[in-house]
Amino acid sequence: MKKTIHSGRASLVTLIAALALAACGQEQPQEQQAGQQEAPPYAVEVAEIARQDIPLDKSYPSLLRSDSEVTLVARVNGFLEERHFEPGQLVEQGDQLYTIEPDLYQATVNQREADLQSARAELARAQRDAQRFEQLLSQNSVSRQQYDQALADQRVAQASVAQAEAALTSANLDLGYSNVTAPVSGMISLSQINVGNLVTPGTELATITPLDPLEVRFQLPQRDAFELRRQLGERGSASDITARLSVPGQTNGDNTELEGRLNFLGSRVDTGTSTVQASATFANPDGAVLPGQFVRVRIEGLKRFDVLAVPEIAVTQGLMGPQVFIVDDDNKARERTVQLGEVAGPWQIIRDGLSAGERVVVGDPAGLEPGRAIDPQPFEGNAGAIVEEAEQEEAQQEAEQAEAMQEGEADAQPAEGEEGAQ
Repeated sequence: MKKTIHSGRASLVTLIAALALAACGQEQPQEQQAGQQEAPPYAVEVAEIARQDIPLDKSYPSLLRSDSEVTLVARVNGFLEERHFEPGQLVEQGDQLYTIEPDLYQATVNQREADLQSARAELARAQRDAQRFEQLLSQNSVSRQQYDQALADQRVAQASVAQAEAALTSANLDLGYSNVTAPVSGMISLSQINVGNLVTPGTELATITPLDPLEVRFQLPQRDAFELRRQLGERGSASDITARLSVPGQTNGDNTELEGRLNFLGSRVDTGTSTVQASATFANPDGAVLPGQFVRVRIEGLKRFDVLAVPEIAVTQGLMGPQVFIVDDDNKARERTVQLGEVAGPWQIIRDGLSAGERVVVGDPAGLEPGRAIDPQPFEGNAGAIVEEAEQEEAQQEAEQAEAMQEGEADAQPAEGEEGAQ
C-alpha cells in the first residue's frame, strides 16, 4: 500500500515538473520577443548626403634632384698646384677652388700684350705713311700705285692689331681658366684629381650640388592631372598650387617636410604609364634633404568635384559586397550595397548605390542590424573626428580586454601553485 502511494506521489511530481517546463518553454520565446521589440533605438550620427567637393590626401613618389648641379672640368693644360676647399664644404658662387699653373698663362698674357703693342706701333707707322702718300698724290709727286700700296700696308697693320688683340683675349681666358672658381653655390664633392697631377681640358675635377632650391619631378595619374588642370583653370597659375615634400624614414621634427610650389604640369599623357609629368620647387635653406633621396610629394588642394562621399568608417562588408546603412522614413536601418571610389582622407567616395538626399548612417555602425530603430544624431561634417573617436573606443576596448586577460592569468597562477602543493 505504501509503495502504491509513493509511486502515485512520484508520478504527480513528475507531471507537475513537466507542465512547469512546458510553461517555461512557451513563455521564454514570448519574453525574448518582447525584449527585442522593446530594444531602445540605436543612437548614431545620420546625415543627408549631398554632392560636394572632397579634398584628396594623396602623395606621389619621386627621386629628389638638384636641377642646377654642375660638374667642374679643367679647361687648360697644366699641373694642379692647389686645392682651396675641403670635400663636403658649402661653397659660394665665385669662390676659388683650384689653381692650375697660373704663372705659365700669365707669361703668355704678357707676351700677347707685347705683341699687341708692336702691332699698334706698326699700325701707327702705316697710317702716317698712308697720309703722307695721300698728300704727295695730290701734288702728283708719287704714283697711284705707291699710294695704293701704302693703303694696303695700313690695312695689314690694322689686321695685325686685331689679331694681337684676339690673341691677348685668348691668353687672358686661359689665365682665368687656370683659377677654377665655383659657378654656383652649393655643396662640393670629393676632388677627383689630387694636387700635383697633370690635367687636360675635359678632366673632371669635382661636382657642386646646389641644395637650395631643390627641384622634384614626379608623375601624376592622368585623372589627378585632369582635376588639377581644372583647378588651375579656376586659380590661373601653377605657382598658386602648394606642394609639400616629406622624406620617409625621417622623424626629426621640422626637417621631415618642406613646402614649395608647383612650377610645371605636363600637357600630354604618357601612353606607357597613363601619367602626366609634373615638377615642384622646394626651398631647402638648411640642407634638410639631399639630392638622390626618395621622397613623397603631396599636392595641397587637389580635389574631387561634385561627388557623393561618406566617412570611411560608415562602410561595412556585406554578403553582396561593400554596403552602408540608410535610414528609411520610419527611422529604421536598411542595408544598401554600394560601389566604392577613392579614399580621400577620412572620406570614402561612393561611385554608385546612393542618391543625393538619402539619409545615411555616417557614425560607427558596429552592432547595427537591418530593421533596428535609429535615433538620428546630428552630424557636424567632420569625418575625421568620427574616425578618430571610433579608433579611440576600439583601442580602449582592446586595452580593457588585455587587462582582463592579465587579471585572469594572475588569478590562475595561485591556483596552480595550490595544486602543486597538494
